[in-house]
Amino acid sequence: MPRQVLRRTESSRWSAGKALALVWGGILAARAPAQVAAEVPEAELEFFESKVRPLLAEHCHSCHSDGAKKVKGGLKLDTRAALMSGGVSGAVVVPGRPDESELVLAVRYDGPVQMPPAGKLAAGDIALLEEWVRRGAHFPDGGGGEPSVKPASMVSTPWSFAPLARPPVPEVANDLWCRNEIDAFVLRRLEESGLEPAPEADRRTLLRRLSFDLTGLPPTAEELEAFERDLAPDAWSRQIERLLASPHYGERWGRYWLDLARYSDSNGLDENLAMSNAYRYRDWVVRALNQDLSYDQFLTWQLAGDLLPEPADAQQLADQLTATAFLVLGPKMLAEQDKEKLVVDVVDEQLDVAFRTFQGLTVGCARCHDHKFDPLSQRDYTALAGIFKSTATMANLGFVSRWNERPLVRKAELEAREAHAQRLDEARKALEQLR
Repeated sequence: MPRQVLRRTESSRWSAGKALALVWGGILAARAPAQVAAEVPEAELEFFESKVRPLLAEHCHSCHSDGAKKVKGGLKLDTRAALMSGGVSGAVVVPGRPDESELVLAVRYDGPVQMPPAGKLAAGDIALLEEWVRRGAHFPDGGGGEPSVKPASMVSTPWSFAPLARPPVPEVANDLWCRNEIDAFVLRRLEESGLEPAPEADRRTLLRRLSFDLTGLPPTAEELEAFERDLAPDAWSRQIERLLASPHYGERWGRYWLDLARYSDSNGLDENLAMSNAYRYRDWVVRALNQDLSYDQFLTWQLAGDLLPEPADAQQLADQLTATAFLVLGPKMLAEQDKEKLVVDVVDEQLDVAFRTFQGLTVGCARCHDHKFDPLSQRDYTALAGIFKSTATMANLGFVSRWNERPLVRKAELEAREAHAQRLDEARKALEQLR
C-alpha cells in the first residue's frame, strides 16, 4: 500500500494555512512602523524598545498591564496612555525629571512604595529607568506589552514591507516601440542612459529563448521551422500555451520549489536514512505545476493537507496527504539522544523553512531572542512553534528516531482494512485451537 511521510494530531484542527496567515499578518500589522516613527525619534524608540520595554515587561507587567490577573493600584505600564494617566494616586512619571517621578522613586526604594515588591532591581536597571525618564520618557503608541517595532532598522518601513504602489506609466520618446506598459518603464531607463533598444530577435532566436525559459529544453528543428512559417498574429501566444502545456514545464519550474522545500531522498545529518517515499512529493510538485493548481491551494495543502475535509476525489486526497511531506523533508538529527531537544529542533526546522519559503523571512534568530532585523519577537516565535509542535512528525523517539508515515487512503478504508485484518487474526487463532 502506498504510504506518505506525515501524520498530524487531531488537536491542531486549525486550517493551518489560515492560522499562519492570520499570525503572520498580525505580526506585521502589530508593528506598524510608520505609525510610531512620526511620534518618537528613532534613537529614543530604539532605546525604549531595546532597553526599557523589556525591563517593564519582565518586572512590572504581571501586576501593571492589561494582561495582569488583577491590576494593582489602578496603574498600567504597557501603553503610553496608561502610563501618562497613572494610577489611583496619580501620574507616576514626570518626563525629564526622574527625581520627581514616583516610578523612579519606587524602584529606588526611596519612598513608602517600593517596587517591585519581590526585590530591588539591579543598579543598572534602575539607572536605565532614570535615563529613560530624563530623556523624556518616550513611549510609542500602539499599546500592548509587545513592541511596536523591535530594531531601529525597522523604524523606517523597509521596502519589503512597504505597501505596493502603482507608479504612473512614464512618457517616452519612442512610444511606438512599446507593446505594453512594462515596456515604457524599460524604455525610459534606456533613454535616460542614452541607449536604444536592441533590434528585435529573429523568430528562431525568440522560440529558442521561450523554450529554454519555460521547459529548459531547446525546440526541435520541426518546431523552429513551423514557427518561422507561421505568420499569424497569435503565433507567439500559441507557442507560449504549447510550452506551458508541456510536462517539461512542471519539471523545470518544480525544481525551484523543490530547492526551497529542501527536497532530498534522504534526511541528511547523522544517520542520513533514505526516505523511500520522498519521490511522491517530488512528483506531486511537478504535477501541481502542470495542472495549474492555484497557489493558495498549493501552499495550504503543504501545511495542512491532512487537516482539510476529505475530498470526494481519491486522487485529490492522495495529493493533499502527499503535499504535507513538505514538513517532514529536510535535515533532522535522528540519533539525537536528548529527545525533547529533537522534537523542538524539528519544529525549529519546520518554522525556518516555512518562513523562508512562504514569507521570505528568516525566523530562526527569534528562537533565542527577538529578531534583530525582521519584525519578529521571541514571543511570536514561541506562539508559532506551538502550532507546529502539535504536528506528529516523528513516529517514535527511539535510539534512532523514525518519521511518521501514513497510508494514502481514506480513514474509512483504513479502518475497514484494520477491521478485516483483525477478523483474519481471530480466524487464525480459532483454527489454531481446532488443531
